[in-house]
Amino acid sequence: MTVLSTTTSTAQPANIGLITWLTYLMFMMFAMTTDAVGVIIPQIIKEFGLTMTEAGAFHYATMAGIALAGLGLGFLADRMGRKWTIILGLAMFALNSFLFAVGNDFLFFTSLLFISGLSIGVFKTGALALIGDISTSTHSHTRVMNTVEGFFGVGAIIGPLIVTQLLLSGASWKWLYVIAGILCSLLILTAFSVKYPVTHEPSKETVNLKASLAMIKDPYAMAFSGLAMLYVGVETAIYVWMPTLLAGYKGPAMWLAVYALSIFFVLRAAGRFLGAWMLARLSWTIVMAICSGAIFVCFALALFGGQAAAVYVLPLSGLFMSVIYPTINSKGISGFKKAQHGAVGGIILFFTCVSAVIAPLAMGAISDAFGEARYGFVLATGLAALLFAALLFNLIRDPSAARLKALDVSEY
Repeated sequence: MTVLSTTTSTAQPANIGLITWLTYLMFMMFAMTTDAVGVIIPQIIKEFGLTMTEAGAFHYATMAGIALAGLGLGFLADRMGRKWTIILGLAMFALNSFLFAVGNDFLFFTSLLFISGLSIGVFKTGALALIGDISTSTHSHTRVMNTVEGFFGVGAIIGPLIVTQLLLSGASWKWLYVIAGILCSLLILTAFSVKYPVTHEPSKETVNLKASLAMIKDPYAMAFSGLAMLYVGVETAIYVWMPTLLAGYKGPAMWLAVYALSIFFVLRAAGRFLGAWMLARLSWTIVMAICSGAIFVCFALALFGGQAAAVYVLPLSGLFMSVIYPTINSKGISGFKKAQHGAVGGIILFFTCVSAVIAPLAMGAISDAFGEARYGFVLATGLAALLFAALLFNLIRDPSAARLKALDVSEY
C-alpha cells in the first residue's frame, strides 16, 4: 500500500478519496465568492456611487486578508496539523459569510471581505499542505494541483451565475455569501469526520512564524512567488476589469460580451482538467512556455484590436491561463520538504495576493486617470509579456529540475 508521510512511512487511511474530494470542494466553494467580484463590482458602483478604484476594494479587501494569513499563519498547517487548520479556517469563513445578510453598508461589507480573506488564507494553506500528503511524487503533486484548481474553476463559473440569477430575480448580490456559508458548514461537518493521512510533526522550533518568514530568503521560493505574481496580475485583469472593458459593446457578438466572464471561467476550468492530462504526457516547462505565449498574444490582440477583438480573445485566454497558476504553485511547494508545505504554500499565497491587490488597483487607477478601461490593459499586456519571457527562460534552463528530482527520492 502507498505510504503517505513527511518523514517516515505510515499507512494510507481508508478514506483518502473523501479527503481528496473535500479538498476539491473547498476550493470550489471559496472560488464562488472570490471570482464573482467582476460581476458584483458594477452593481456596487451604482449602489454606493463609487469610482472604479473605490469599488475595487471589494476585491482588494479579500486578497489583502488572504495575503496576511498566508504570510503570518501559513505555518499553522505544519504546526497544528492539516485537519484543525482546515476546520478553523472553514468555521471563520462560514460565520463571517452569514453576516452579509444583516449588513447594508459599504465599509461593513469591505470589513467582512477582509475577514473572509483571512479565513480563506488559513484553510487554503491547510489544503495546499494536504495536497502534498495525498500525492506520490512531485509530478503527481502537479497533476493533483491542476485538478484541485479545476474545481476552483468550477466554483468561479457557479459564483457569477448565481449573482446574475439573483440580480435578475430582484434579489441582492450579498445572498451569494449566505449560500457559500451554508456550503461551508457542510464542509466543516465532513472535515470533522474525515481521517487524515498521519504525518510526523516537525519540531516547534522549525515550524513557527520566524521560521516561515525566513523562507522568504530562499531563492527557489522567491522565484516561484515572482512567477505567481506575474500570472495573477494578468488573470485579475480579466475577472476584475474585463466586464467593465466590454461595457457598452455594440458589435455582432453581443451575446459573447454579456457572457464573456462566464465563458472565460468555463474555458479556464476545462483547461485545468485538460492540463492535468497534458502534464502526464508533456514536460511542464514546455506546457508553461506555450500557454504563456498564447496568453500574451491574446492580450496584445485585445489591446491593439479594441473591443472588437477583446470580446473574442480575452475569454479565450482562459483556456491558456488554466494550467499556469496550479503548476507554478505545485512546483514551488513541492520543491520543499512536506513538513514545510504549509509554510511555503503560505509564502507563495502571500505574494499571489499582493499581486491580486496591487495589479487591479493599478489598472483601475490608470483607467480612471485616462478615462477608459482600455488603458489599464496596457499594464496587463506588459505583465503577460514578462510572464512569457520568464517561462521561456524556464524552458531553456529548467533551473528547478535537480531540486525536484532530489525531493522525489527523499519525500515521496
